[in-house]
Amino acid sequence: MIAIYLAGSLIIGTAFYFGKKHSTRLLLSVLFSLLQVSLAVYEFINRGVVQFTYFTPDALAVIFLSVMTVITIPVLYHSFVYFEKHPYKPREMGMYFAATIMLIMSISAAYLANHMGITWVFVEITTLSASALIYHRRNKLSLEGTWKYIFICSISITLVFIGILFVTVTVQQHGIGDLFYSTLLANAGLLNPFWLKLAFLFIFTGFTAKAGLFPMYTAGIDAKDKAPYPSGALLASVLMNVGFTGIFRFYQITSHTSIHEWTNKIILISAVLSVFVATVYMLRVKNIKRMMAYSGVEHMGLVMLGIAAGGIGYYAAILHLVLHSFAKPALFFQFGQIYRTYGSKSVYDTGYYFKYNVAGAMVLLAAFFIVTAMPPSGMFVSEFLIFKSLFASGYLWLLIIIMLLLTVIIWAFGKNVFKILFAKPVDFDESKVQPAHYTESLSQYILLALVVYLGLFPPAAMVELIKEAVNMLM
Repeated sequence: MIAIYLAGSLIIGTAFYFGKKHSTRLLLSVLFSLLQVSLAVYEFINRGVVQFTYFTPDALAVIFLSVMTVITIPVLYHSFVYFEKHPYKPREMGMYFAATIMLIMSISAAYLANHMGITWVFVEITTLSASALIYHRRNKLSLEGTWKYIFICSISITLVFIGILFVTVTVQQHGIGDLFYSTLLANAGLLNPFWLKLAFLFIFTGFTAKAGLFPMYTAGIDAKDKAPYPSGALLASVLMNVGFTGIFRFYQITSHTSIHEWTNKIILISAVLSVFVATVYMLRVKNIKRMMAYSGVEHMGLVMLGIAAGGIGYYAAILHLVLHSFAKPALFFQFGQIYRTYGSKSVYDTGYYFKYNVAGAMVLLAAFFIVTAMPPSGMFVSEFLIFKSLFASGYLWLLIIIMLLLTVIIWAFGKNVFKILFAKPVDFDESKVQPAHYTESLSQYILLALVVYLGLFPPAAMVELIKEAVNMLM
């Protein structure tokens, strides 16, 4: 199935590039959505079955692939809305859709890859396809954002490559013939701790660029700001899960070695600094998209805190990622309506949003409560479990610091959101407001409802999948 999916995606992506008619693009979107759904269903049914030698749908891959499939449909829908409101040349639209298909394909394949080298290849493809989306507007700012993204991601992917070379050194010492995750996991106890430590440092640091973690989180901030908002929704959710997957798969191996506690300390340092950096920038930033991007850094920091604490924190971390992957696209889709209303990304240029777009304002208000993990948000459940794991692991002092930082973030985030919703705009000509139809917000209500439902009433199948992924660490 993965071979059919990859070939089908390439064909559809190419057809998007050359297709000039609106009806053709609609047909191709339906075809790709069906292909994506078929892949997710097939991999769920055939969990654990090796395909095309280098792909195996384990529990973690199935979870993230399912999330990816759900997000794909509103991303394609909002892409059509975006081009309806912002007309571009047919060639530029074709490039956008082709790059979107390549990004979704490479993310899906990276989830399913069971070999370190293949993961590396598809992560590199995400950089290339994401770069085409960031440069879509073809102006000076988007060019600057694109080069910055390519530069940082090139360094990060080089670091991952060096880390893989270090793994190769210790693998060859023991006559292990390949770099399949399953092989490395089975022989984890034989691997040299010194080379493993070096490899973990490089691989972890490299993947922080995609995961949105300290120290290489900056690559994603500009990218999410400069890319069109449907692309930003992908970069702020499922692409960050790729970075987590790369880290988690190698962490699975080290968790069966003597360096497990050492890796936890590295992850803990990165997690705390990520939340700290997010707090500092959330206090200062007035660009709405960058504010949403820094919120992602905060949430990835919390996820890694759960991993470092262990125990129930493993379960909570993956649950938090799932919920965050639905919540953040809703915010980015809503940004599209906010930008059309005010013609600006700055909080200073907004206000009285309820007056101009009631349905959209309700989405923004609900998203604020959900993303900041206030009840009944499902993210309240996952964050509570992460805090519980920190307490159980003896990190009480750290828990207090994190809760203080989160309080500051909620205050900073809330101040900006409430300014958009209720404050009087300055020098704003409301005669130019383009009213958004309430149906445009429907997908955002569904995504936010999923966050509440999956957090409070998690389906048995999802719970089993998360437990299965966590069991690989035991």
